[in-house]
Amino acid sequence: MHPIRIGYLSTMYHTSHILRTMDWVQARLGRVATWQLFGTGPAMVDAFAMGALDIGYLGVPPAMIGIGRGVPIVCIAGGHVEGTVMIGPRHAPRAVAADDIPAVLHYLAGKKIGVPARGSIHDVIMRWLINTMGASTPEVVNYPWADLIPEAINEHVIAAGAGTPQLAAVARTFYDLDILIGPELLWPFNPSYGIVVRRALLQERTLLEEFLLLHEDACNLIRLQPEAAARIVADAVRVVDETFVKAVFSLSPRYCASLPRPYIDAAMAFVPVLMSMGFLSTTLTEEAVFDSSFIAPVHPENHHYGVDTTDSARYSFYPH
Repeated sequence: MHPIRIGYLSTMYHTSHILRTMDWVQARLGRVATWQLFGTGPAMVDAFAMGALDIGYLGVPPAMIGIGRGVPIVCIAGGHVEGTVMIGPRHAPRAVAADDIPAVLHYLAGKKIGVPARGSIHDVIMRWLINTMGASTPEVVNYPWADLIPEAINEHVIAAGAGTPQLAAVARTFYDLDILIGPELLWPFNPSYGIVVRRALLQERTLLEEFLLLHEDACNLIRLQPEAAARIVADAVRVVDETFVKAVFSLSPRYCASLPRPYIDAAMAFVPVLMSMGFLSTTLTEEAVFDSSFIAPVHPENHHYGVDTTDSARYSFYPH
């Protein structure tokens, strides 16, 4: 029985850190897991393409781009929504509502915005936002590691940046920067990450359902016991304390393993955007991207993302 090969990112609110540190796959499933860290989602997709991974913690747009070029992967569970934040200097204008976003983009006209790798969810959202709402176009600059972005802002190489709530916590704590556009305003309910697997693994239904039970337990730990979860994650990453990790958790507390209709709809709305940007050469069906049959028995109740999907005004400006 070969080890389960799992790809993960440094993002602290992914349940990978809890499963890896607590060794839940071995302790609760009786399976050996090997964990490989990636700097970006597109790099993880490349590893899937080479057959080097079984399971990955991955943003849905990078997964879609991979599926579009023939990588045999599919998303079987959620994890977090609304995970993109724009950061910048404290003197810059800030958006408290969607109507304020054009003013922020106007401030950035003729300047540069740093984002993670091309094709990452943050890259796609920023390019779409500028194309849709920007009167004057800032230049988007891609970084191989998001950790480089706050320093680049302080050195005036770029004027602002976008990435995860973790990046925002780093910017606030260590660089005297602040949030210019919060995660709730940047493509509401966007699927910041989910659990993606190689399609050949779908034959191992028991394994995947048991893995998703671990994932759901860890989501609940972050959501319901953030202090305990923060201690585990701080021990896993070993570069920040639990106070910092808890601050990361609180910036966009939208954690759940389920795949509700709003998650899938917000994800599928990326397809025409990815096509317009040249990331996809043809459209994708929902069935090509998602297989909800594994998470359904694991999470039969309503989702716990905590986003009010009845507030239609919040959802009026992203593509449908």
